[in-house]
Amino acid sequence: MTQQGVRWTADQVLALAPDDASRTAGSRLGSAGAWSRTGSSREGAVWGLCKGSGATPYRTVVDLADPSGPAYRCSCPSRKFPCKHALGLLLLWSGGQPVPPAEPPEWAGQWLTERRERLGREQAGEGEEKAEGSAADAAGGAADPEAARRRAERRAERIGAGATELEQRLADLLRSGLASAEQSGYGLWEETAARMVDAQAPGLAGRVRELGAIPGSGPGWPARLLEECALLHLLDRGWLRRAELPDGLAATVRSRVGLTGTADGPPVRDNWLVLAQYDTADAKLTTRRIWLYGTGSGRTALLLSYGPVGRSPELALPVGLALDAELSAYPDAGRQRAALVERHAPPEPTPVRPPGVTTVEAAARYGDALRDDPWLDSVPVTLDDVVPTPDGDSWQLADADGGTALPLTSSAASRPGLWRLVALSGGAPVKVFGECGHRGFTPLTAWPSGAGEAVPLC
Repeated sequence: MTQQGVRWTADQVLALAPDDASRTAGSRLGSAGAWSRTGSSREGAVWGLCKGSGATPYRTVVDLADPSGPAYRCSCPSRKFPCKHALGLLLLWSGGQPVPPAEPPEWAGQWLTERRERLGREQAGEGEEKAEGSAADAAGGAADPEAARRRAERRAERIGAGATELEQRLADLLRSGLASAEQSGYGLWEETAARMVDAQAPGLAGRVRELGAIPGSGPGWPARLLEECALLHLLDRGWLRRAELPDGLAATVRSRVGLTGTADGPPVRDNWLVLAQYDTADAKLTTRRIWLYGTGSGRTALLLSYGPVGRSPELALPVGLALDAELSAYPDAGRQRAALVERHAPPEPTPVRPPGVTTVEAAARYGDALRDDPWLDSVPVTLDDVVPTPDGDSWQLADADGGTALPLTSSAASRPGLWRLVALSGGAPVKVFGECGHRGFTPLTAWPSGAGEAVPLC
């Protein structure tokens, strides 16, 4: 899997992370400031010392020579494989930062020697177990399914304890009254989110942090807070009673609490039209969302790509072109998120456009999707023959031949892309792809009536 001398991309490194929390924490350690005495060998090993909270830095070494995937050793107390220090070291190495060729220090050299001797015996047919910490073990325990099952059970227990604690905190909030949330400040929510991170439930932590931004956010915030608390309560109860849920909904609940599955759907080869691409970023991570439409299958798929702070994600596809490729879906109720399995040709121009619906049909599509995923913020939709029109202080997309319209989200109404859409339309109907949800419609790409290329709006 790993060729000597070939550096990985940041996406390949972050794909090794056991969960979103590790991916985020590892990204913060992907810069030279956290490391000292780094080095690499021609045999495919990388090592370094990472400054931690104590006086003694953590000793981290990664062996990239194993054909089954990388193996990791770190002196930190984390039980995750790879830990955040191993991910940070690989990000440092993949980004071309100073990781000079050198002889490994004794602590790294001894582990590497013992490990490679063990691998040699395995290849000779002696049948010893592969070293604990291999990428196969970290990704699902292929080398030791029983150990993987025990780890999964322990994590499920921790998430269950976190969900139970969160239920109590929500009950306390409602008992004391929503007005108390504004007086408590953001610190209470951040402390609760940290407790969910400790419970290895990053999805719950993210939703708790979103709650903290609602109090005092403008007229009607108590109603919005109550709605979000209800959705969080529903997610808690879904996790605690997941054994009673249909398989698709149970998979969605696992994904929403932060248990990232693997893309296990059968590969689907198609000419995938690139509908839209845009980035969202916080202080720790940049996430790129790429929407695709299968011109043969009629499926809409979402690719996610990640980049550590200060670096763009590796995957980039030009909007409006078509890509001959195979995708594999992730396990959730909608099965829209997918992984790019293989490209068969570079992106090429295409006259194909996605089929569209009316604004009424778009709203109904979002309502139908909520049955399978009540926590869904939006669904991908292409609108046919709509005209951007002012609506008081905001804008909406109105059906050209009907009396209905979809309001634009407040964020979309404030972006420069709105004026590109208005200029492209000039009062005439256009085809628009975007995301339709409870906050409104966010236009991402538009096509003029008749012939014309796609115009990105984000």
